[in-house]
Amino acid sequence: MHKPDLRTRFLTIVAQDPAIRSGNGKILTAEVSVPAEELAPGPRGYRVHVVDFDTSVHTFYKPRKYQSTRNGRYQDPYKNPSNGTILEDPRFHAQNAYAIIMRTLARFEFALGRRISWSFSGHQLKVSPHAFADANAFYSKQHEALVFGYFQGKKGTIFSSLSHDVIAHETTHALLDGLRERYIDPSSPDQGGFHEGFADIVALLSVFSIREVVTTLLDWGIQRRRDRSRPKSGHQGLINKKDVTLKALRKSALLGMAEEMGKELGQVRGRGALRQSVSLSPSLTYYMKEEEFTEPHRRGEILVAAMLNAFLEVWCKRLEQLRSVKVARHKGEEFLDRQRVADEGSEVADYLLTMAVRAIDYTPPVHLEFGDYLSALLTADHEIRPNDSKYGFREHLKASFAAYGIVPASPGEAGQWEPPDHKLSYERTHYENMSRDPDEVFRFAWENRKALRLYEDSYSRILSVRPCIRIGPDDGFPLRETVAECLQQVEVRASELAALRIPKPARMPGNAWVRLQGGLTLIFNEYGHLKFSIRNRIDDPKRQGKRLRYLWDSGYFTDRQFAQSQGFHAMHRLRALGTSMRTQEEW
Repeated sequence: MHKPDLRTRFLTIVAQDPAIRSGNGKILTAEVSVPAEELAPGPRGYRVHVVDFDTSVHTFYKPRKYQSTRNGRYQDPYKNPSNGTILEDPRFHAQNAYAIIMRTLARFEFALGRRISWSFSGHQLKVSPHAFADANAFYSKQHEALVFGYFQGKKGTIFSSLSHDVIAHETTHALLDGLRERYIDPSSPDQGGFHEGFADIVALLSVFSIREVVTTLLDWGIQRRRDRSRPKSGHQGLINKKDVTLKALRKSALLGMAEEMGKELGQVRGRGALRQSVSLSPSLTYYMKEEEFTEPHRRGEILVAAMLNAFLEVWCKRLEQLRSVKVARHKGEEFLDRQRVADEGSEVADYLLTMAVRAIDYTPPVHLEFGDYLSALLTADHEIRPNDSKYGFREHLKASFAAYGIVPASPGEAGQWEPPDHKLSYERTHYENMSRDPDEVFRFAWENRKALRLYEDSYSRILSVRPCIRIGPDDGFPLRETVAECLQQVEVRASELAALRIPKPARMPGNAWVRLQGGLTLIFNEYGHLKFSIRNRIDDPKRQGKRLRYLWDSGYFTDRQFAQSQGFHAMHRLRALGTSMRTQEEW
């Protein structure tokens, strides 16, 4: 009898980065599940193609060959690797990058309930684990690639391809670009910051969704702070409640991005990890007033801080339900089961990761602001899990975002997107075709253009039509939806903005060309009826005026060719050196 092909396989990765080590000094690793496939040397698969060429020394590293199944199982060639293998074997670096990229891709596809394409026409994302000698890593749409640099640190060579955070971060850039290609366009500070903040959120929650990793990271953090908090021998399965309070977890370096790279760049940047967003205290001044927070990475930290503080609050709330124990030699102190603490943390991280990714389908196609994303989070979660009473994920998110001045874009009390408020016509469209055919969706949109508040005097087209099947966590039943993006675009002279009631930026010449974009995301149910129309209107005076004013003040219109010539690499490198480049906002 023929055995069915395996659906998953396990590969060893560095859990966070080589700076995180267990009590015996061994670099912390984890075996993670990734989609199974017959790998070519590289490893090269159907979605990720690793080619390890170092442009700085013109060297091609010979790839490892991966065996087919043996006794019905795939073999992990780097099971229980030594520190030397992790740090010195370029083939392990290649596997580490491949496995984390595929794991991130699989998490996106699970959350969204469908396959996800890259933003370019090819099927395979190219990956270079040792691309150049530089403290940088970036996603390049032009080259259809993720490239990772390396540099010399105090104690040896630092490889960005060994950082779970960095790899997941750059992979998220590539995936988000495929889901919302217009989010790399110059727009508001929020849209530039969203690419950065969202990539950080996915990277950090990805690490914390691995139970074994959370357990070791908790121990590692406690040892760094105060060894005396740990009970003596015989109680090693416990953890002091003082070490898992909201305050203690906020101070943990474990919630920072790329610990090892951050240490080595600390003299230049003056910070311990690449970003330590969770330590950003709640304040309305970041978002509304401070010039520093218009830079994309800094703006993104506001989003990360809001999301991660909600994560910590829900985690701590769940820990309140655990039974505490006392230890004789530690009078007056209470302890919790360490594994249960880690389990609760990883489950919260896993759920919020799925929630964060799923929300992308409920965001507008252009000119995203943080309030739009918050409404998308609340709506997407309500649709799949209406009952939020147990741990209050949505209420914690609303409160955490509000502390940073971010309120839902939807005016409803719950902060969720509202159903269509006009009667729609379905008589000339076919709901089966609307789940896959852009022309059929455009016909529906055009037939209902007045009810949908589309701007008629613009170029309009359907960017994508994506059918989804999401599984409810409570009842196990599928939620079937179709997500479509409609883009509208018009170019006018600055002097013509007044006809749209859009204020012209001060000192902008009247003969300057201005491109206005708008559009809407359409969410259909399984019967082809519209559930939500999530719009950014092309003729919205307030939003378009604010956007044009920001771009004009940032030099976009006067320095447009320079701004468009820069890429992810320039942004990341300037950020690593503590330099801002406000005219660039392509992600």
